Amino acid sequence: MRASVREHVPLAPYTTLGIGGPARYFIHADSENTVLEALSFAATRGLPLLVLGGGSNLLVADAGFPGLVLRVELQGLAWSDDGDRVRLIAGAGEDWDGVVAQCVKRGLYGVECLSGIPGSVGGTPVQNVGAYGQEIAETLTRVRAYDRDSAEVVELNHAQCGFGYRSSVFNTKAVGRYIVLQVEYLLAKQGQPAIHYPDLQREFENTSEPGLAAVRDAVRRVRARKAMLLQPGDPDCKSAGSFFKNPIVDEAIFARIEASVPGQKVPRYPASDGRVKTAAAWLIEQAGISRGFSMGPAAVSSKHTLALVNRGGATAADLIGLAREIRRRVHDRFGIPLVPEPVFVGFDDATQAEFH
Repeated sequence: MRASVREHVPLAPYTTLGIGGPARYFIHADSENTVLEALSFAATRGLPLLVLGGGSNLLVADAGFPGLVLRVELQGLAWSDDGDRVRLIAGAGEDWDGVVAQCVKRGLYGVECLSGIPGSVGGTPVQNVGAYGQEIAETLTRVRAYDRDSAEVVELNHAQCGFGYRSSVFNTKAVGRYIVLQVEYLLAKQGQPAIHYPDLQREFENTSEPGLAAVRDAVRRVRARKAMLLQPGDPDCKSAGSFFKNPIVDEAIFARIEASVPGQKVPRYPASDGRVKTAAAWLIEQAGISRGFSMGPAAVSSKHTLALVNRGGATAADLIGLAREIRRRVHDRFGIPLVPEPVFVGFDDATQAEFH
């Protein structure tokens, strides 16, 4: 086969957390043909498969992964006019923040608040990546993917992606079925930058009608202050971003949370089906976990309580121990089970069940 197969490759360098044991086999795929060759390699040997993109949303077990890790590195950007919009088709291996930068440079609206999010294009539909009032479901129109069930390349439209809050068909009903190859977005030529969140609004208190570039810069500044921007030399940078999802609860549960903290304003955001989204970071702080809280080399970021970081030499077991303590305290205080955002790789069934 043309694909170069490597063995016993440490996965920590391929993740933003810098944690994880070795992959039994590892293949870089920079073309669709290489992807197909890699799948054949795994199938003929009965190997489990892990598709790896930017590694920004993974916690890999210390034991590593016993099968084939396929790193999808398909490149390419194709732009075309579509009336008052521009259609962008991007290879799954393209750096996501680089794509956002190009959209902003071209004066295209719809992804400016998604600046600074680490990872690759292929990961954006999986989690329905979102931040500061925007999410990828607002601009994504199509996903080209390999369907492992039907053994063919397919195209999924927006509806077939089944987008929800930080979710899609790719990480819910069809986990492991699709390998994203390309993503298509439809971006507006005219509009107003999205500055709906208080953090961004504060950045522009004395500015009227900020442009796209200014909004992108502001988003990156805000992310940097919260240790949500990868910057060399920053001890808070070895993280997977937000480790816990913001809980979505019904009105009765939200009222119970409010009653437990009389006189305090509980963060509240609208969610689907008349439910309420609240802030995981606020719950964590109210449960007695402050910025910088640590358990050995695993710690809560000194900038934001939602980021768990590797201070240097942390293992997956260290991070799991910290996450377990945070979840316990929040559940004891509010009765809310925090759900992790990162994908857990190589962990036993008991750990997977505990956290999900």
